[in-house]
Amino acid sequence: MELRVLNYFLTVVYEENITSAAEKLHITQPTLSRQLMQLEEELGVSLFRRGKKKITLTSEGLLLKRRAEEILDLTNRTEQELKEQQPLMNGEIAIGGGETQSMRVLADFIKVFSSEYPQVTYKLYSADADDIKDRVNKGLMDICLLTEPVDIDKYDFIRIPQKEYWGVVMRKDSPLAQKRSVAPEDLLPFPILIPGRALVQNELDNWFGDSYGALHIIGRYNLIYNAAIMVEAGIGVALCLEKLVPASEETELCFRPLAPALETGVVIAWKKYQVFPPAVAKFIELLKNALKA
Repeated sequence: MELRVLNYFLTVVYEENITSAAEKLHITQPTLSRQLMQLEEELGVSLFRRGKKKITLTSEGLLLKRRAEEILDLTNRTEQELKEQQPLMNGEIAIGGGETQSMRVLADFIKVFSSEYPQVTYKLYSADADDIKDRVNKGLMDICLLTEPVDIDKYDFIRIPQKEYWGVVMRKDSPLAQKRSVAPEDLLPFPILIPGRALVQNELDNWFGDSYGALHIIGRYNLIYNAAIMVEAGIGVALCLEKLVPASEETELCFRPLAPALETGVVIAWKKYQVFPPAVAKFIELLKNALKA
């Protein structure tokens, strides 16, 4: 597969129409159609379902779309990193992170780093720890902010000193809102949204003890924002880290901590033995010094 053909393929996917894609690529429609047919012949699969008005993807086409996006993204990053091997400190630092208040630690450091190296830019990606680690392993992210529990054997890391605490987001008119904290048995009558990560679910299982099997778990989420909308709609309550969901007079939501307290740590990590471009290497060097101080 050529990178040029993968770019053709993705353009057709995004445009959902060969004619529109050909115009965007500045090539003829027959040329584009021939390239796509040759790609399907090379792979031995059908990538498209060709309708009268638009083109959709087969399951094989969906797989190639994901992989093509990763390949072209990694190619672009590699080209950019090679261009960054200059005396002037510039380039892009790709940072992935889960939803955590500890992102403020990283944000404060970026503010200081940017004042010294204003030519450096940042690419931010939000997801749960499993997704972030996958992108770091593929070279699509340089640095990641991960909430524990998480397997970091393959990473160098810095532990953020502050701990974060779990609790429950609920509507203000929920009976739970009358409590100062929430115990395991308090949650038994309520539909609950919980994080989707298996390691986090194990931590919650240990905290709930015998009550875990009796919970009415209505759903699982990877990022809290949409789960909070479900809570606000009255579907249930959600377990999450503190201060991630706005709880003020302007919202219908409030947060109550778990009792006994359930805390988690946060690490800033990057791949071991990775050769980074100058901007990323300098960022990590100064970040380690700042957190040690």
